[in-house]
This record gives sequence, structure tokens and C-alpha cells, in this order.
Amino acid sequence: MFVKSVSIIGLGWLGLPLAERLLNEGFSVKGSTTSAEKATALKEKAIATYEFQLNPEPIGDLRALLDSDTLVINIPPKAGKLGDEFHPAQIQHIVNAVQGTSIKHIVYVSSTSVYPELNREVVEEDVRSPEQSAAPGLVRAEQLVQALEKAEERVVTILRCGGLMGYDRIPGKYVAGRTVDTGDVPVNYLHRDDAVGILLKLIHDQVGGTFNAVSPIHPTREAIYRKSCAEFGYTLPIFVQPIEPVPYKLISPTKLIQAIHYPYRYPDPLQYYYQKTN
Repeated sequence: MFVKSVSIIGLGWLGLPLAERLLNEGFSVKGSTTSAEKATALKEKAIATYEFQLNPEPIGDLRALLDSDTLVINIPPKAGKLGDEFHPAQIQHIVNAVQGTSIKHIVYVSSTSVYPELNREVVEEDVRSPEQSAAPGLVRAEQLVQALEKAEERVVTILRCGGLMGYDRIPGKYVAGRTVDTGDVPVNYLHRDDAVGILLKLIHDQVGGTFNAVSPIHPTREAIYRKSCAEFGYTLPIFVQPIEPVPYKLISPTKLIQAIHYPYRYPDPLQYYYQKTN
């Protein structure tokens, strides 16, 4: 039986559990980490792991990482003091290296932070260009990856993930004891298990396109924080009403659901599974 191979640039909080699921599904998996110590540990899991960085130029064996059928680009965009162009520059180096390889499918893990707060439901078509976006550098990175599809007839998938939660990412610990004036704002969360499941389905079926990945139910932040603090013993934040209505966005996952018919394990963020580690 032909075993498909997948490379994951970024074996972190999301990339590592994805790699483990792929291994269980019979895929050959390789990936990257910025830590030599972590690379050694991951090799013991049967993941061919390379120490690799993008600063923004590649430092490490990028050619070996690109020797696969499918490439998953899962690196957090670092803006801030590094500037909006740092992440697109990282992606440009990857795009340049991909040209001429045998990679058939590229999945770029993006973010719903590309959408501005429009005080309504937003869909993929609401942001098609950097000028429309709240994160123009991220959209420029998406466009660089998308260009590979047109140039060399590869399948390209852009997955705009919502706020990734679950396990040790517990909402209550981030607001414990603080003053919160965004309690009425709906959340656009995605549980890590569902992020992994969605990525696995996209890789299996080689589905191309740009998709939002969030849970289909959007409770308010206040409801999430109250439940999370009560469940894990965090100090409840102080909820206050803002002087002016807080702008918001409600991310729609309808396009993704219709494309891959993925059955969410956690459709409601109020029912997410967490593990408190300290």
C-alpha cells in the first residue's frame, strides 16, 4: 500500500498532535521544531524531525522538509516589533523553495484575525485582499501560498482558524481577576481536537480553497469566562458595561462544513475539554 507523506513546518501546540494523528492514520510524517532538544525527543515518536528556523531566511534543512506529498505550514505570524512584513518574508522563502518540488498539496494555517470587526457575521469573501484585512501581512502571506496553486497546479488550502482552545489553554486563566468590558461579545473559538480533525480531513481528501475553521456555536465571552472560572477555580473577572458598544465579528464556518462535512467533536465552546496543568 502506498503511504502518503506529510511534512509539518511547526511541530508545536497544534502541529505535534496533528503529526501524531497522521502517524496513526498510516502517513509518513516529518516536521520541524526550533529546539534541538525537542527534535531529539520527537524522533523517538517516529517523526523525522529537523531543527529549523525562519528568521525570516531559512536556517536548517528546508529541502529535506519539502520532500513530501503534502506540506502543512503551521508557524505563528510574528508581527509586533518584527513588523508586518516579517511573516510574509518567512512565507516567501518557503514558497521559493517549494517551486520545482513534488509537493502536491499545501495547507497554510492562517487565522480569523484577518477579519475586521464588522458587527455582523463574516465569511471568507469578506477579506480577499490586504486592504480589506485587519492583518494585512497575514493576507499577503496567504496570497503568496495561493500563487503556488496557479503556477504549478497544486492543491492549496488556506485554513483561517479561530481562537485555538482546549487542554491547557483555558479561557478563565487569561482573564482571572481582571476587568472585562467585552462580556457581550461572541467568541470565535476552535477546540484543538477539532482543528486537528479538520486538518486531517483536508489532507485526506486534498480539498483546496480558503476556509474559516471555528466552532459553529458562538456563546458570549461572559458565559465562557464564568463557566471556565467556576470549573477551574480562577478568580472571576469583574464584568462592566462599556461606554460604547464593543465592535465584534461572528465568524461563519458554513463553507468548511459544506465542503468536508466534518462532524465537530466540540461544536459548543461551553463544552470544551480542558486539562489544568498547574
